[in-house]
Amino acid sequence: MQERPFDLLNKVLGQQVLVRLKNNMSIRGKITSFDAHMNIVMESAEELDGGELKAKLGTILLRGGNIIFVSPA
Repeated sequence: MQERPFDLLNKVLGQQVLVRLKNNMSIRGKITSFDAHMNIVMESAEELDGGELKAKLGTILLRGGNIIFVSPA
């Protein structure tokens, strides 16, 4: 059986992931919740630049329409 996107998000709920946004920004943090639009709330979020820490963001909300991919970190 093929997994759906929400099945995969449920698997990584509470885990650290890497999220790439349309503006090529990379965010690393722990997914705490998401909704049907794939809006994602993350805790301990950090902005990365070339894999290096650029800024600590804390708790953030990422709009689903801006997300290119979500990957285990």
